[in-house]
Amino acid sequence: MTTDRVLGPDGALPEGEAKHRAVQAMFDRLAPGYERMNRVISLGQDRRWRRHAVESLGLPLGSLVLDLACGTADLCRDLEGYGYRAVGLDFSEGMLRCARTAAPLVRGDAAGMPFPDGSIDGVLCGFALRNFVDLPVVLGECARVLRPGGRLAALDAAVPEPRIMRVGNAVWFRGAVPLIGRALAGDRDAYSYLPRSTAYLPGPAVLLQAMHDAGFGGSDRRTFTGGSVQLLTGTRV
Repeated sequence: MTTDRVLGPDGALPEGEAKHRAVQAMFDRLAPGYERMNRVISLGQDRRWRRHAVESLGLPLGSLVLDLACGTADLCRDLEGYGYRAVGLDFSEGMLRCARTAAPLVRGDAAGMPFPDGSIDGVLCGFALRNFVDLPVVLGECARVLRPGGRLAALDAAVPEPRIMRVGNAVWFRGAVPLIGRALAGDRDAYSYLPRSTAYLPGPAVLLQAMHDAGFGGSDRRTFTGGSVQLLTGTRV
C-alpha cells in the first residue's frame, strides 16, 4: 500500500495549495487502474452517466468539446463516438500518460486554461468539480473559453435527499469503496478521499448560482441513481 496520503492524519480533507498537490499526486498514482476501478465502484453505471452528459450538450456534429479534467480520456472517446471533436485537459501527468484516445491532450490547470477566449463549443467535466481548489474561478474559465451559445455539462457526485438513499449511499461509498480500493488498487486512502470529497461541493442552489455568476444562462440540475450523481448544465450567454 502506498505511503502517500491525501487525507490528513486525523482524516481531514486538504485545502488550498495542499489540496492541489495532494490531489495531483493521488491521481498520478491511481492512473493505471483508474478506469477499471470506476467500473467497479459505480457498479457499471458510469457509462450511463457519461452518456447522459454527452447527450445534454446538444451541439452540432463536429463541434469542438473540451473534456476538462479528462483523466484517462474516457469522455474524449465518448465525445468522438457521438461525432464531436474532442480535446482533453488534465493536470495529472500520470493520467495523461495512461490515456487511450486519438484526441489531442494538454497538461494544464483548469483555473488557467491554455485556450483562447471563445475558442471552444462545449465543455464537459466528469466528476472533477469537487477536486478543484477554487470552483468559481474554474467556472469563470469555462465561460471564458466557450463561445456565446456554447454549452457546459458537468457530472459529479451528490448526496441523495431521501433518507434511505442517503444511508445506502453512505454504506456503499464511505464503507465499501475504501475497502475495495485497498483490495484492488492498494490505496484505501485515495478511495476514502473520493467519496468524502463530496463535502467540497456546495448545495444545488449555490452551484447553480455560481454557474449563473460565471456567465451561464438556463442552468439546470438533474440527478441519477437515486440522487447520488448530479448533472449540471448551462449555456454561455
